Amino acid sequence: MASSAPASRSCSCGQHCAHCLEKLCTHGIPIFASLAVDQLEKIAGKTLHRSYEKGETILEEGSHPDYVAILNGGSVKASRFTADGREQILYVFSEGDFFGEQNLLFDRPAVYAVTALEPCRLCFLYKKDFQQLLADNPDIGLRIISELGWRMSHLENSVRNMGVRSLESRIGAVLLELAGKYGAKQDDGTLVRMPLSREGLANYIGIARETVSRKLGMLEDEGMIRSVGARHILIRDMKALEELAG
Repeated sequence: MASSAPASRSCSCGQHCAHCLEKLCTHGIPIFASLAVDQLEKIAGKTLHRSYEKGETILEEGSHPDYVAILNGGSVKASRFTADGREQILYVFSEGDFFGEQNLLFDRPAVYAVTALEPCRLCFLYKKDFQQLLADNPDIGLRIISELGWRMSHLENSVRNMGVRSLESRIGAVLLELAGKYGAKQDDGTLVRMPLSREGLANYIGIARETVSRKLGMLEDEGMIRSVGARHILIRDMKALEELAG
């Protein structure tokens, strides 16, 4: 099933965003870090920007994207459904992450769906332009290969850890991962903006929601973390959490 960028709202400036260079897709994105300003301007001129609301589907599992999508703001989840109908969250993508490269690099269908966890902005660079970019700048290809290698390692670790790591260790590892993406240093610890609900955390870790709530409560009783409202967690003892995660 062929696909293009899903229909949605376009960038507020109404253009394909050479005017948005300083705040949109090519500015500060790690895979473009080595490019000169004139190269970034060329990419920005070929990039389509779209925004999505929480819960909107951006990429369908099994589709053949003809673009690479770069997350410019907000967060999204990559997930698929198991044989028994449960959602399994594979990745949480934050600003600067990308997806949709499967068909561009490997001619394979998408192996997961991507859904907005919150209002977000994405930048779409289409196949012809992306492949030319790789041909002209091989170091970008190396950065992408490195990122894809991390994803494969992340999946392998997740599968292996299902059987050998304790629930507390798995929860600690996910909290540390989210702290690296969404954490902000505070005087009393690291405040983490949680892009996932408790149910989302459960689907990411692969356990029941009630278990997540109970284990987070235990970590809070032990002084490692503290819940701050509905969608923030303060990590009060980072060293202890790192030891727990192993």
